[in-house]
Amino acid sequence: MREGVESTGWSLSGLQKTTSLEFEGRWEGEATRSAYLFFHTPEGPDDVSIDVYLDETSSGLTGNLALVVDVVSLAQLGEPAGVLGGLAKAAIPAGHASPLTLRLRLPDGSKDPAGAEAEVRFKLLLPSRSIAAGSGEVRRLAVAAVEAFERILASTELTGYRAAD
Repeated sequence: MREGVESTGWSLSGLQKTTSLEFEGRWEGEATRSAYLFFHTPEGPDDVSIDVYLDETSSGLTGNLALVVDVVSLAQLGEPAGVLGGLAKAAIPAGHASPLTLRLRLPDGSKDPAGAEAEVRFKLLLPSRSIAAGSGEVRRLAVAAVEAFERILASTELTGYRAAD
């Protein structure tokens, strides 16, 4: 994943690894290892990143790549269903599992909710067939995902929701 994303000009800006050794319930007795990788372009903008999440369990490896973009506040966004519908037009091409998330944050619950901060996440789930095919296929998929993310960043569907610099 890292090689694929970096080959497109994005730079690693953060890395976090975790190991979990105990679970209760369904996962009791299992261990997992997770990695989070964060990428930015050297020339900016600061409100855009590519986040990679990888999770290794006894059931195998899973993961996703996500384009994360801060967008205007809730008051400026408008009705969430309409926002998601518009942004879905810019989403990753068909043929891949690609969730779209609109995330709202209200840093202080006593403040006006209209000022809530918002971000959108365009994800590409890492297919198990790509993992099984090996590192070359995972690298190719990472490059293709970043190219799709760059098209999304340039799309009119997204630019209307980006905050003015």
